[in-house]
Amino acid sequence: MIKRLLIFAFLIVAFLHGFSQSNNATLRGVVRDKSGQPLDMVNVALKDYPLGTSSNREGKFLLRIPAEKKIVVVFSSLGYATFADTLNAKPEESISLEIELPATDLELAEIVVTEQRRIGGNVTRIDPRFMEVIPDAATGGVEALIKTLPGVSTNNELSSQYTVRGGNFDENMVYVNDIEIYRPFLIRAGQQEGLSFINSDMVSTIDFSAGGFDARYGDKMSSVLDIKYRKPSIFRGSASMSLLGATAHFEDVAFNGRLAHISGIRYKTNSYMLSGLDEKGEYDPKFTDFQTYITYRFSEKFDLSFLGNIAQNQYRFIPQTRETTFGTWQTPLSTKIYFQGQEVDNFKTYLGALSGNYHPNLNLNLKFILSAFNTSEKEAYDILGQYYLNQLERNMSSEEFGDSVLNLGVGSFLNHARNYLDANVYSFSHKGAYNSDNHLLNWGIKFQHEQFNDKVNEWIYRDSTGYSLPYSDSEVLLYYTLNSRNKISSNRITGHFQDTWSVPVTSGDLYFSGGIRFNYWDFNDEFLVSPRVSLSYYPEWENKISFSLSGGMYHQSPFFKELKKRDGSINYDAKAQRSYQVVAGSDYLFTAWDRPFRFSAEAYYKYMKRLIPYQVDNVRIRYIGEQEAVGYATGIDMKINGEFVSGVQSWASLSLMKTKEDILGDGHGYIPRPTDQWMNFSLFFQDYLPGNPSWKMQLSGFYGARLPVGPPNSERFQDIYRMPPYRRIDLGFSKVLISSSRKAESKIFSHINDMWVSLDVFNLLNINNTISYFWVSSIYGDEFAVPNYLTNRKINLKLTVKF
Repeated sequence: MIKRLLIFAFLIVAFLHGFSQSNNATLRGVVRDKSGQPLDMVNVALKDYPLGTSSNREGKFLLRIPAEKKIVVVFSSLGYATFADTLNAKPEESISLEIELPATDLELAEIVVTEQRRIGGNVTRIDPRFMEVIPDAATGGVEALIKTLPGVSTNNELSSQYTVRGGNFDENMVYVNDIEIYRPFLIRAGQQEGLSFINSDMVSTIDFSAGGFDARYGDKMSSVLDIKYRKPSIFRGSASMSLLGATAHFEDVAFNGRLAHISGIRYKTNSYMLSGLDEKGEYDPKFTDFQTYITYRFSEKFDLSFLGNIAQNQYRFIPQTRETTFGTWQTPLSTKIYFQGQEVDNFKTYLGALSGNYHPNLNLNLKFILSAFNTSEKEAYDILGQYYLNQLERNMSSEEFGDSVLNLGVGSFLNHARNYLDANVYSFSHKGAYNSDNHLLNWGIKFQHEQFNDKVNEWIYRDSTGYSLPYSDSEVLLYYTLNSRNKISSNRITGHFQDTWSVPVTSGDLYFSGGIRFNYWDFNDEFLVSPRVSLSYYPEWENKISFSLSGGMYHQSPFFKELKKRDGSINYDAKAQRSYQVVAGSDYLFTAWDRPFRFSAEAYYKYMKRLIPYQVDNVRIRYIGEQEAVGYATGIDMKINGEFVSGVQSWASLSLMKTKEDILGDGHGYIPRPTDQWMNFSLFFQDYLPGNPSWKMQLSGFYGARLPVGPPNSERFQDIYRMPPYRRIDLGFSKVLISSSRKAESKIFSHINDMWVSLDVFNLLNINNTISYFWVSSIYGDEFAVPNYLTNRKINLKLTVKF
């Protein structure tokens, strides 16, 4: 199956790549400044078309452009005047240009010192424009892009969550405008999750690091996603509608540009996607949210901004039947379940943050943030199921092929839950940055108060062939029960200081970054210090290459979920998990087929102590707070991206990894961690029709190796079996209906700047991917793992309008 999948994807890419390259024209040339020196990294773009490239170190560029069309080529670079030229090329014509860009002096109304130097290090900047085109069934937006990066893996298209280099979902930090973002805590399955916090219509920049990040970022052990929302300068808006929901946003300025606001509203329902699951019934998920980002500039030196979010995720499900075929060719099996009851979940979250930004001069920036987060969550279900486990006829010549030939078991179960959680997180923080000739200083301090009120009451009753499980002669026992009530109130103080120094060298550019973080939590009276360093070197070689090396300590203090033991009680002796990381990487820029490409690679090793073991079921993480482990993760991540098709970016990522842990005192040595996935491959590919870039194609593909799994309510050392690999291809087509070069004739559409329609085919090969297992018993006492499959092939139609 894997070979067929890869061959199929290769044929699609090869066919469309070759198809798109005919009947165009070729534009080539060189960009220089006033003194005649070549300029690199100059953006060369076609106005109103999704095509572009950039100049190389010699100032040269090459771009395939549409023939027999009037097009405008725009040359732009920070610090230089923008230049535009109008062309009308013949098919297969070769056009050469020599462009001269004069330097300009920029007056900036606001200076935020966050990236003054070429110090990318382990942080990758992602172009937000890719969010509009990548096909994704459930999450879309930023998370869909993150999942295609090296080191990142996903095994559930219904969830926006991801794992990074052997970590779990709770080890990833997400910031929006320097404010840490939290997810609902009680969600156990992707179909309950709803919308992620990040509204892609409002995003300005996306920075991501898969490990080895600087001290200015937080204390999680795996990754950091740093999002900045846009400060608008003119009135704009957008709206979209599809079979999965609708979005709208608008932005504007007032009071002579002093007031700027951007707001967005989203609605999502994935009932269409869930209708393809094995478990049939009435799915009624409703997910809505509203976000706003408002900035008022009091003077050239001070502005005040507010970020607000209100989100409600409602999930209602009335199951009816489920029929699943599984097993092997030697022993094909099927199970059919009849249901009664329903599930009703409700997750409400609120976030409000007020930020004051003061920059007394061009070199100094001071920021103060006051934020409050609240979540109110309810999970309630009573579901009765009666199942039949059958063996199927496997003889293809038999008239009964595929029919049941032997009943292996009959049983029933009753699942009950009444779980409630109320949580509040308040914080006040200060961040500062100072830029001198050779140094960039960053510092910050944060005080945070947390409150959790948790009530859990869930149990499972099971019987098989007339006997309740577990069996008892004297009483009826529940298969599983958990009943607890917890209230926690605590305070944290965190801070950091970091210096990035431009080190004088005879050749190239060398940057050294050294920093330290501290963390104190009064819940366990633990004080932590985390030093971190990194080096970035850009040699002046003929081949454009760079090197990076980083390392440090990463202490992740427990949050609420990590504190809970399996019996629901709180572990008051819990300590911070520790990770010691070393990451070495290199970027190589080269030219192939007269087009620019970049190859990136990073090798890493993480040694971890005081780990809290956990088990994963779908997206639910259940920590074993009473145990402690040591472990490691090591691997290599590789990515190649560039213009496989002239003018549009595509990339492919490959990650190889091993991660294991040893639970202290259990006598079983090192075992695979729940995220031990030896290989991950992802692909994002773009193409367009020859001579008509308004017709576009996007393809994304994923392969994730087999993950560990074990029987229900088992010990961690029993999770040594492997579920099938994750394989998925999504294909999208889009057509631009209106743009500035394709204005609508009707006055009704005169105010629309862009409009396009897209058709996405999710799970193109209709592969049954397994996310977890439901366990049933036979008359012989054996337990069988019935796979819970993810979504099948679906088609989605979407209309997007910008004005």
